[in-house]
Amino acid sequence: MTKPSQSTPDRLKGMGKVEFIALMAMLMALNALAIDIMLPGLQQIGASLDVVNENHRQYVVSAYLFGFGIAQLFYGPISDRFGRRKPIIVGLTIYILSSLAVVGLLAVPSFTALLVLRFIQGIGSAATRVITISIVRDVYGGRAMAEVMSLIMMVFMVVPVIAPGTGQLILLFGDWHLIFVFMAAGALAVVFWMYKRLPETLHAEDVRPFTVSSVLAGFRIVLTNRVSLCYTIASTFIFGALFGFINSAEQVYNQIYGLGVWFPVAFAAVAVFMSLSSFLNARLVGRFGMRKLSHASLLGFITVTFIWLMIQMFGPQPMPFALFLTLFALAMFQFGWIGSNFNSLAMEPLGHVAGTASSVLGFMGTIGGASIGAVIGQSFDGTALPMVAGFFIVSIAGLIFVLIAEKGKLFHPHNPPV
Repeated sequence: MTKPSQSTPDRLKGMGKVEFIALMAMLMALNALAIDIMLPGLQQIGASLDVVNENHRQYVVSAYLFGFGIAQLFYGPISDRFGRRKPIIVGLTIYILSSLAVVGLLAVPSFTALLVLRFIQGIGSAATRVITISIVRDVYGGRAMAEVMSLIMMVFMVVPVIAPGTGQLILLFGDWHLIFVFMAAGALAVVFWMYKRLPETLHAEDVRPFTVSSVLAGFRIVLTNRVSLCYTIASTFIFGALFGFINSAEQVYNQIYGLGVWFPVAFAAVAVFMSLSSFLNARLVGRFGMRKLSHASLLGFITVTFIWLMIQMFGPQPMPFALFLTLFALAMFQFGWIGSNFNSLAMEPLGHVAGTASSVLGFMGTIGGASIGAVIGQSFDGTALPMVAGFFIVSIAGLIFVLIAEKGKLFHPHNPPV
């Protein structure tokens, strides 16, 4: 079996590391774009399509996430058999066509039809998540993979900074349908870049037959690996907190704090902290290791969310916005160190079935996280208490599964520095 960290030049065939990281980040960013750029338009979508219950507007996010999660089960095994390039191009084509199809709803607006198309858009976008991580695992391993993933996440996190503002800007010149045109154009540009520059990274010796038995065997490998499974479940809970906020962000910022057009600025301020965290993780992971950084961050996340919950429960109502934003930014800074490291720790033992592994882990993480996020979001009652309580609860659940994965020992490195 080839070692990814030793074969980087061969697998990339001349593509430089900087361009590789930028392209992987852009592929993954299409998913974040499809979520975050919609947030400023949820109120207009609700009014345009006669959505009476304000919490139901969150389904625009949830429908996408469920399509995104379910489809991940298929892209991994397919990419392990047919390579990485063709399946991701097919997925992005679905993403583009479903985005453009929304524009056709101008004549017959229907919230149900929009949710169906968002679900299909998520199915297409799933290829970017599963196959991108598989490509990175094809090329890198160990702490090198964690470092590259952190750099990818750093670039990727620029999207939550600019996406809501971009959506708000689009709404100044047209209605919410134009947001989908913008998404389609962005995806088309990334497809062209990938088609021209990215070689096939799956080597012949790593090809797996695409049969029911081989797929089930791959799933069994993933689900019976204690470290991979438990880190995936832990990551699922933590991402559930993020999805919960995304679902209710527009309501929290606008209904509680009345930010209006300043909502994208507040959203971006927190995303900047997450991007900074990912950058620092990339610089530090080679020195301290994935476990030390992510375990410390998880404990920090628990501490911050506990303090936040106590203030939310017993302090002034509503909490002063400056304090709310400070505590949220501190929590998300910890999240930046948890996300990429937990994902790398889950993938590390499964390099020989990277595509299938990425599918199963992505399916569990997205569907589980989206479900948790939907519960948190639908619990919105005009206060931030359901969201803050949800953050603390999921952080404790994440810690429990990390302890199971590590047999009760935190901060214990498994891999030497590279």
